[in-house]
Amino acid sequence: MKMNNKKESMKIVIVGHVDHGKSTLIGRLLYDTESLPEGKIEEIKLICESLGKRFEVGYILDSLEEERDQNVTIDTTQIFFKTNKRDYTIIDAPGHVEFIKNMITGASQAEAAILIVDAEEGIQEQTRRHAYILKFLGLKQIIVVINKMDLVNYREERFEGVRDDLVRFLLNIDIKPSIVIPISAREGDNIAKKSNNMQWYDEKTVLESLDTLKNKISLKDRELRLPIQDYYTFDKRIFVGKIESGRIKKGDEILILPTKEKTKIRSIEEFLKNPEEAEAGKSIGITTEDKVFIDRGYIIVKPEEKQPIIDSKIKVNMFWMGRTPIKKGERINLRCTTQEVMCEIDSINKIINSSTLEIKEDKGEIKDKEAAEIIIKTEKPIIIENFDNIEEMGRFVLEREDIVAVGIILE
Repeated sequence: MKMNNKKESMKIVIVGHVDHGKSTLIGRLLYDTESLPEGKIEEIKLICESLGKRFEVGYILDSLEEERDQNVTIDTTQIFFKTNKRDYTIIDAPGHVEFIKNMITGASQAEAAILIVDAEEGIQEQTRRHAYILKFLGLKQIIVVINKMDLVNYREERFEGVRDDLVRFLLNIDIKPSIVIPISAREGDNIAKKSNNMQWYDEKTVLESLDTLKNKISLKDRELRLPIQDYYTFDKRIFVGKIESGRIKKGDEILILPTKEKTKIRSIEEFLKNPEEAEAGKSIGITTEDKVFIDRGYIIVKPEEKQPIIDSKIKVNMFWMGRTPIKKGERINLRCTTQEVMCEIDSINKIINSSTLEIKEDKGEIKDKEAAEIIIKTEKPIIIENFDNIEEMGRFVLEREDIVAVGIILE
């Protein structure tokens, strides 16, 4: 039997209050898994020495960010490390507003998260907000790390106090963490190997815990969803877009939404080649056997597969980031995949303060950094999915001049 030796990969995001040690944890993960370019550690050690500083893993991320700013070697949004089981990608999340924009509108999709909390300071407002955003985004695999245990003399009772407060809060918002781990990212306790300073802790390390997480079902194995971005006319008409899920091959019968016309794929077009088939993640062009009308925002699906929803009323969770509140009935532009349509808030079911989780009594308007469950009414029907089914078809943004809200479609 032929063995498949290809390693799994997983995208994760690390979130938490700004001073709770995210950079140090990322540096430690890179250091302990030997995932840095050759000579990088020696280079950072020499810089620290010349400045009369002790080498700390937190400087690793500073050094990489410096290179990133100069467009050298480091990808603009992602950091990589590896274990024997998987290749991991950390999605950069510098702050909660940037984080939610990146997570919902960006191409990279995290499958799991690490929520970091300072053992000395405990839960902060930003901790609550970040946790709520993880819940809001439907991330169910969450590892919690209680960092800076070295600053509280590795005391078990301090860990238990912070852990119990945090778990109580998380359970209130329907998050059940996979595990809660006491760590010192700076000293390396319980990251790659068990800590001698916390022999009272006998569960998994951070790396062991990451390796127990499950990968999502591949988008390649879901129903075909190909949102059309544009079309070009040469000697033939080529419709282009990125396959969000599923597979497509030459000769396949396709259904065009919303017109419900059927035709077959005549050819698949990529730069300087014509592959027989393509799958989720590929940006392609297609030509059709029949002369059909396909425009930007149309979605190509397979007629025999489960169909997306076409509706003008949708129930959503939304996170508002506009300085000026939005009121019920206000017209605003909605964008979902390549579709754009004007819409308005038809009704507001509930508004939640994302820091305190208090439910607001006044349902007249949604303010900055408030989350809401609302019904949106679009001016014309839109092609969507529930977020739990195909995420890219179940997330949207609202725009004034810039993006002012992001959300996921519930039903």
